[in-house]
Amino acid sequence: MGIILKPIDIVDDITQEEFIEKYLKPRKPVVIKNMARKWPAYQKWTMEYMKEVVGDVEVPLYDSSKADPAAPINSPTTKMKFADYIDLIQREPTDLRIFFFDPIKHAKNLLQDYISPKELMGGFLDKYPSMFFGGKGSVTFLHYDIDLAHIFHTHFNGRKHVLLFEYKWKERLYKLPYATYALEDYDIENPDFSKFPALDGVEGIECFLEHGDTLFMPTGWWHWMKYLDGSFSISLRAWDKSWAVKANSLWNLTVQRKFDDIMKSRFKKDYMDWKEKKAVQRAEMALKNGLPK
Repeated sequence: MGIILKPIDIVDDITQEEFIEKYLKPRKPVVIKNMARKWPAYQKWTMEYMKEVVGDVEVPLYDSSKADPAAPINSPTTKMKFADYIDLIQREPTDLRIFFFDPIKHAKNLLQDYISPKELMGGFLDKYPSMFFGGKGSVTFLHYDIDLAHIFHTHFNGRKHVLLFEYKWKERLYKLPYATYALEDYDIENPDFSKFPALDGVEGIECFLEHGDTLFMPTGWWHWMKYLDGSFSISLRAWDKSWAVKANSLWNLTVQRKFDDIMKSRFKKDYMDWKEKKAVQRAEMALKNGLPK
């Protein structure tokens, strides 16, 4: 059977009424082709332009290696000047990524280059939205966002492969306890079902983003991303109206994250081994019980 992937819905443009009824309320992903084509960024945001306006700011870089059990989540692998990194990803494949970097803090004029889609929904969060850069072949591990925001993720200067899974599949995706990411021992593109049988039959959505495409990812959706070219994206985040979602977000960001960091620092590999074992046990139980239903 394997992992069952359906193509994502794609629209050129969409009205607020259509967006709310077809995608926001049912929490269903969609790609909007023309939204960012109305932005100055659609023409302006080249690699050279980003180098010019951001300058030689030192940025944290992340690779595809398995996380250090003793390190807090999102600990960087190394650092590099932003301009040198842009040269690197234009020159050759690399698994180094810039993750949750806010270049707009260093180049306020970038604020004028994009437009939050407030005509579709309200509740946008970030004064300085995060940007993500990756070299050809680099991968963002399978996870869902800890703050449980809705995300409008717009891609520039290349292509990106994205796999999406509803939150209900969390156990079957081998979710680690006290975390918002999955076991890192399998390749979601080409999983070994003999070692990870719970993945067999998981249902998801697949899409390929090109320059100027905007992906709407509703709250709680798992996502895995692979840069097919050296390129970058910007994420605009908005609150869900549900107070239950907001409360869960607050719990994730405060209690859960702090507890997880303390346990990692205190028990290191023993704690991570327990988490991975528990993820496998829960996945096998979910498979046995035919979950989700």
